[in-house]
Amino acid sequence: MNNRHYLLFWLTSIMLTLTACGSSQKNTQEQDKKETSSAILVPQFCADSAYAYIKEQVNFGPRVPNSDSHRQCGEYLASQLEKFGAKVYNQETNLMAYNGAILRARNIIGAYNPDTRKRVMLCAHWDTRPYADSDEKQHHQTPIDGANDGGSGVGVLLEIARQIQQTAPSIGIDIVLFDAEDYGTPQFYEGIDRPNTWCLGSQYWGRVPHVPNYKARFAILLDMVGGKNATFYYEGYSQRTASQPMKKIWNAAQQLGYGNFFIKNSGGEVTDDHIYVHQFRQIPCVDIIDYNPHSDTGFNPTWHTLNDNMENIDKATLQAVGQTVMNVIYHEK
Repeated sequence: MNNRHYLLFWLTSIMLTLTACGSSQKNTQEQDKKETSSAILVPQFCADSAYAYIKEQVNFGPRVPNSDSHRQCGEYLASQLEKFGAKVYNQETNLMAYNGAILRARNIIGAYNPDTRKRVMLCAHWDTRPYADSDEKQHHQTPIDGANDGGSGVGVLLEIARQIQQTAPSIGIDIVLFDAEDYGTPQFYEGIDRPNTWCLGSQYWGRVPHVPNYKARFAILLDMVGGKNATFYYEGYSQRTASQPMKKIWNAAQQLGYGNFFIKNSGGEVTDDHIYVHQFRQIPCVDIIDYNPHSDTGFNPTWHTLNDNMENIDKATLQAVGQTVMNVIYHEK
């Protein structure tokens, strides 16, 4: 597809998406009235829009550091945040992978109301896994689409950014897109097993934040938030270090009728970006991540496989996560 046809396709798809969201908003006036009864206006999250932003990322191909798809998608994400009124910071740096490879990485940050100290941080990783190492052996060296693992969290955050531009919450919001999260040591690797090979972008940001002495009340990390039949349990590290914001999130989900997604039970503990946000910046960070108690891995069946594609993205899951997060940040004072 040439650039002109791609641009026309992109503009048409986004216009159709926003039209669908407009219709959805008209149909949810009663819900909006309930939400504004306490004098706090919480915009209606649009899952159609979030879905379109995920598809845009996937259309670039796997977003593996050092690839053209990665570079092009990074430009797209930064431009979208700027388009949605954020003050955009780009952290470009070289990071060392588990095997000694140098990764050209880019953390992308969009700040809203940057001058206030009252801040909440929302984050996700935007890179994708270079290996389908949970798939059949012949696919282990194949990069994945990462529609859910990477794309879904970013898609939700872009839709939240679009909503913030239209109706800003009373606090400052920072949307942080971490790079090089998913380049950790693969299962098939037979070399030296080095520590901390995952979440390289958040480790860098934790040591060198986009503004000096960055602080936030708490942070919310979105990881794999678009899968079918997703369930979000209390992640172990978050439960120990960010119990208060975690309660806010799960209570908000219950009040909105999303209790079938947000389960008030303890789940597994995972290595993810939230650990380094807390360890390096002392910011309590809640990891909203799909946990499957019936799976051998604890993750969605598409995790690190070639099936992590758009066919397995569910708008109902996106809606539950997006609306819950928006309710939390718009009620923060």
